[in-house]
Amino acid sequence: MSQRARGDPETPAEVGGGDVDDQLRVLLDGVDQALPHGDLERKIAAAARGQRPPLRVKFGMDPTSPDVHLGHTVLLRKLAQFQRFGHTAVLIVGGFTAQIGDPSGRSSTRPRLSLEEVGENAATYLSQVRRVIREQPLEVVDNNDWLAAMSMGDVLGLASQATVAQILERADFAERYASERPIAVSELLYPLLQGQDSVEVDADVELGGTDQTFNLMMGRDLQAAAGQEPQSVLTLPLLEGLDGAEKMSKTSGNTIGVTEGPAEMFGRAMRVRDGLMIKYLRLVTDVHPDEVDRLERDLVSGRVHPVELKRRLAREIVARYHSGEAAKNAEARFDRLFKEGGVPDDVPDVAVPGGVDSWPGLLRALGLVASGGEARRMLAQGAVRVDGQPLQDPQGVVDVAQLRGRVVQVGKRRFARLATG
Repeated sequence: MSQRARGDPETPAEVGGGDVDDQLRVLLDGVDQALPHGDLERKIAAAARGQRPPLRVKFGMDPTSPDVHLGHTVLLRKLAQFQRFGHTAVLIVGGFTAQIGDPSGRSSTRPRLSLEEVGENAATYLSQVRRVIREQPLEVVDNNDWLAAMSMGDVLGLASQATVAQILERADFAERYASERPIAVSELLYPLLQGQDSVEVDADVELGGTDQTFNLMMGRDLQAAAGQEPQSVLTLPLLEGLDGAEKMSKTSGNTIGVTEGPAEMFGRAMRVRDGLMIKYLRLVTDVHPDEVDRLERDLVSGRVHPVELKRRLAREIVARYHSGEAAKNAEARFDRLFKEGGVPDDVPDVAVPGGVDSWPGLLRALGLVASGGEARRMLAQGAVRVDGQPLQDPQGVVDVAQLRGRVVQVGKRRFARLATG
């Protein structure tokens, strides 16, 4: 199996956007573990002196769903920080491994995805990822290119690099084994496949969540066996979602998506739990670590009110994925809705097709709900208003002609006006 060739060494000026201390202050901020101790510092210093090429920083993503949310961006932002200092981001699309699914942190086997499903997810995933990382220096590769080409002899050779006892040392596997829950053999191979990716791209650094430490260290072992310098490992914390308890995930419904509109993004950011505001500022915004430290001290001392800090967080998030002007407008809209009880100025006019005669059907036609089930839940909760007034008869027949020009509201932030034409 071929390995990716390294480029020629670059001068220190091309490698660093600051001195070694500046780089490490940013690159290690928010990091849970940097392993082995002192390894990254040594590599950064050597690259800054021109004694080695810019570092090749690997991050692998399995496109198991089509959407990117702030939880995904924790690692992507760290990758972008390495790019900012002149190091090369190596983004591995898990075209092969996504068909298995990373078992890290899982209590059961993931459903297998087809290659076609992975490809569809990857297409939208990559376009969203590019909103976080830089265009250069960047390599994007697909591990299907080398893992799918492995022969049975290659697979057996790779499998011989680890023992079952080693694999079962992983906490999630150990727990499932002890409780007699099934573990597929393909899942046992996953850490080895991820480690082989590091060999293929000749990674100097690999980024991962705290639940991936075992996989990342496996990459070091395989690189050493292949005669490469083992990669440094950086792990970052998992980001709790808006509920403050579960890891941010689409399944839990506690996400902020990177493609959401400014108003929705701002409103959802204002739901972040107070105890998580500093963590969000540190992991998902561009606020400098020194500024985050100052804000944390001010929050503890009472010099800054939690609501004001949360507004700062929401503005930073919206500005990152839209613009400063969009953040300002989203905050003003939020104030009109929640502080003044008003209707926003930019309510869209939506034409409703003929034949709609029920409230669930109308809410779907207006794009205010994703499904009939959600429509029925909102109606049952009394969360639907017309021109600011609670809906009186959610079971009644809808007369679309009588509603033209009126504003329908679902929840606190979703509005649509029935087009008059």
